[in-house]
Amino acid sequence: MNKKDSKIWIWTEGNKLFKAVYGSSDGCLTIYNECDEILIQRKHVTPDQMKAIELVFSRKDAKRIDNCKEPFTYVDKKQA
Repeated sequence: MNKKDSKIWIWTEGNKLFKAVYGSSDGCLTIYNECDEILIQRKHVTPDQMKAIELVFSRKDAKRIDNCKEPFTYVDKKQA
């Protein structure tokens, strides 16, 4: 998976940071915890399924960061 075909989201729950990465070329969605350990990995996620998952991410105030330039800073809106 390269950066052009991937989408990345980050969000917080309590004091924990989570990251989700979706590769459109292989349809793989992986969710990581703050230590970069894989919590969930699903293969063959279709674009339509990913749109539904993106709605769930938006309800969790997840920020899509795949188009951001490094270095980036993430601030949790609830803590600000």
